[in-house]
Amino acid sequence: MTKDDLKPHPKGRDAYRLFIPFATRWRDNDQYGHMNNAVYYELFDSAINKFLIDAEILDTAGGTAMFLVAASACNYFQEVAYPSDIEVGLAISRLGSSSINYDLGLFVAGADTTAATGSLVHVNVGGNPVKACPMDAATRLKSAPLI
Repeated sequence: MTKDDLKPHPKGRDAYRLFIPFATRWRDNDQYGHMNNAVYYELFDSAINKFLIDAEILDTAGGTAMFLVAASACNYFQEVAYPSDIEVGLAISRLGSSSINYDLGLFVAGADTTAATGSLVHVNVGGNPVKACPMDAATRLKSAPLI
């Protein structure tokens, strides 16, 4: 095994199950003329929450499901800048009893490989005090197509 084998590499579209389109905004660029690192995390978070809302797992108008971020990471391979249309690819690499590990890929629209890849771990929480708790059967069923 070489050092290159250990380095993160861009992924193809086949690594993801769902794609959510976004358009970059003027304000997304930083002083260097490319998308600010924090914006990648915003896009990843927005894609996951759109999936959760569309799948009726997360109800922002008063539902009881609540997920907190336990870990996140991002690897950058290519600059992205405004104006660009992008897509965030989404897959689940692990569906635990109380956590979901998401794999994310940011693609410039139409590109075959990722400009960036990310990962995020959500933990299902509840109670007072808030602590990890098992996901219900409906959440697990609605998440399964992304595995």
